[in-house]
Amino acid sequence: MSDAAAARATIARGSRSFAAASTLMPRALRDDVARLYAWCRHADDVIDGQVLGHGERPVDDPAARLAELRRATDEALAGRASSPVFAGFAEVAQRHAIPRALAHDHLDGFAMDVEGRTYETLDDLAAYCYGVAGVVGVMMALVMGVAPGEDDTLDRASDLGLAFQMTNIARDVVADAAVGRIYLPSDWLAEAGVPASPGALGHPGHAGEVHRVAVRLVRAAEPYYRSARAGLMHLPLRARWAVAAASGVYREIGVRRQAAGPEGLAERVGTSGSEKFRLIAGALGPAISPPRASIPRDGLWTRPRRHPSPAT
Repeated sequence: MSDAAAARATIARGSRSFAAASTLMPRALRDDVARLYAWCRHADDVIDGQVLGHGERPVDDPAARLAELRRATDEALAGRASSPVFAGFAEVAQRHAIPRALAHDHLDGFAMDVEGRTYETLDDLAAYCYGVAGVVGVMMALVMGVAPGEDDTLDRASDLGLAFQMTNIARDVVADAAVGRIYLPSDWLAEAGVPASPGALGHPGHAGEVHRVAVRLVRAAEPYYRSARAGLMHLPLRARWAVAAASGVYREIGVRRQAAGPEGLAERVGTSGSEKFRLIAGALGPAISPPRASIPRDGLWTRPRRHPSPAT
């Protein structure tokens, strides 16, 4: 199996939503998107003890695992890849001028999980969301042809990654608590009267309050989804459609988390295949006619600027 075929298999098994959206892209672009996704998925799995995003379990010495990811990534970017996953990422990074600093921004996001960090405010959480998802949006935008210096468009790509991650956190509050992780801002939990502990977040007695905080995060993601739409016009048509489709599918997860109510908090809400098809079809209109007027980013968390060469 070629590295591109292996990467396509990874995205198909690791994220059905993103895999469905990526089929809208031209083959060469789809393969590079899959290669980038495969490296991101591998890094996440190594830290979380998962297989393609499923079956999280404790791992031995996660700090050492993270150090090895950094080493293997740097070796790959220097032309000495240790596996097809790293070789594929290095190929994409070279072809699309992805700076080494962005790769390390992504690994820095996983470092926050390794450290067991918690987040006091929404801005604190946004910095984490950037590391594990926003920077992936930036790298994806570079793969789709956005120039490294187009900061506003790259900000919008980061915003979409932040929105996706906030949606994921709202969806997985109870599942994350079950493995000892808390992502909801602790100041929001305090306002709701919920102790910032995994046991409290998973306790049925707090379901109403925890659901309200999760819904608050779903709503906090909305300005980021809205901002991201302004970046669509700078992508090629089929990439615009794919990104708009992925945005619609992920946003629907937040809608369903809200609609499921406190009693559905422990359930992993999602969309069926037919619903994904409907959302993807519905994204064609925004792709053909993306917003032309400027959508302000006032008050939104903003990513760090990264403009070095791919080798630095």
